[in-house]
Formats: sequence, C-alpha cells, structure tokens
Amino acid sequence: MIEYRVIDLQTETIDREPKSVKTASPERAAEQVLGLQLVRSGSPRDLRARVYCQHPGQPVSMVRLYAKAAKRPPDKLENGGSLPQFIRWR
Repeated sequence: MIEYRVIDLQTETIDREPKSVKTASPERAAEQVLGLQLVRSGSPRDLRARVYCQHPGQPVSMVRLYAKAAKRPPDKLENGGSLPQFIRWR
C-alpha cells in the first residue's frame, strides 16, 4: 500500500501537517481522512482536496479531488418542448 497525504481545501486555513494514510487510492485516502466520496474531475468551485503520494523510484505526484456535481436539469421540458438556448445548461 502507498502512503497518501491529504490536504483538506474546505477550510479557510490549510493545515501544515497533512493527514497521512496507507490505502489503495487517492479517493480512498480522502474518504478515510475527510469522510467524503470525491472524484478526480470537476469544476474548480467543487475542489475539496489535494492528495499527494510518492511511488518507489518516482517523484511526488498530486491528485486534485472534487465533490460530485449535482445532476443538471434536462434540456427538454416535460411537454416535449425545448428550453430556449439562452437558459440551457452547458
């Protein structure tokens, strides 16, 4: 197992001593430390953690983890019509 260091980005001040755990993946490390299920892709506003690790013989790597985005409303109305272009979600 690899040791992961988790930086919590949800607080206003960043802890100088990141929490370390030995586990199978960055997502699992964040879940153990923060109690959140995070994903590797997302919007910058959903950024919740940075996770650092170093595999043997490799430089330190970092993974950004994001909160899952809420489901977006559909582009179709219930009656079958479409939403106007200017209010469609992108």
